[in-house]
Amino acid sequence: MTISNNLNVKAKDLISLIRSRRVDKNTKQNSNKGQNGFTKRLTDSKSILAKKSMGLLSIETDVPVRMPIVRTIYQPGHLNNEIDVERICSRGGLFTKLLVLITSAPRNEAARMSIRQTWMHYGSRRDVGIAFVLGQSTNRVANKAIDLEDFMYRDMIRGHFIDSYNNLTLKTISLLEWADLHCPKANYVLKTDDDMFINVPKLITFINTLKANRTIYGRRAEHWKPIRNKWSKYHIPVSQYGRATFPYFTTGPAYLLTGDIVHALYIRSLNTPFIKLEDVFTTGIVAESLNIPRINVREIANTRTKFEACHIRNRITIHMVRSNEQFDLWKKLLDHTIKCIG
Repeated sequence: MTISNNLNVKAKDLISLIRSRRVDKNTKQNSNKGQNGFTKRLTDSKSILAKKSMGLLSIETDVPVRMPIVRTIYQPGHLNNEIDVERICSRGGLFTKLLVLITSAPRNEAARMSIRQTWMHYGSRRDVGIAFVLGQSTNRVANKAIDLEDFMYRDMIRGHFIDSYNNLTLKTISLLEWADLHCPKANYVLKTDDDMFINVPKLITFINTLKANRTIYGRRAEHWKPIRNKWSKYHIPVSQYGRATFPYFTTGPAYLLTGDIVHALYIRSLNTPFIKLEDVFTTGIVAESLNIPRINVREIANTRTKFEACHIRNRITIHMVRSNEQFDLWKKLLDHTIKCIG
């Protein structure tokens, strides 16, 4: 199957095209139950990469290597669940200055609850939308719990993939697809994680100073090398990525996209060889192929800091925040009896 690289293709049309062609393919191969594709089953990309029958594509590196193309392992679309799209992104984002999409894991209910009770309150603003992004669990009990949580809060975007570390890239692609489908007019999209504290007022102040388009902002990583140690969870073998260093990218805990690149990132991602490191893949490999600048922002440090009011107010993002710590950071952010100099 081939899909045009024309970036003007609409996401809805692309989904229909992929599904229709999968149906045709499945009809022709009905006698082979192992070829039913990803429309009827969920698969972890770790298993996908082990399948010798998977269609592979060469990636241009110093040493040619063979990699699965993303569209062969990604199933477009999201669960038809209880999410309140109009509350999160009214009228396609016509009034949305900032859309915050928080990647989370099914088991992280405490993290989601602490965010809902603290900085997610800014989602009540008309120009800010906030939602969580998840995959699906292999545990039926866990999926049932997610169904109940989603029914209650209506703020969970759920893609068609197994939620695992090896599938973080698929989760980010699912995030881009949802934003492209449901919030295409949003000015900015922040991708972040559920162990982050986001200083939303400072982020909006920062956004108000920006004039550039087609840009990614965050903590820019330069000259980072792939980890070849097979015992590391960040392990990337030469067979998956052959170059000595990654392209410049913004680290994954949080990065800010201008709204005008979401569609292009999504479409190009589908036609890019898979790599499990989502920040390297999205803001490095894919962004570089589209000539999208990655700008370093000191306040988006994506590190932990001292839990003191003035340190918190000086950051846009704080990383490695436990669920119980969100409340302490929230209180100190809002405590205006504490005065900061400068």
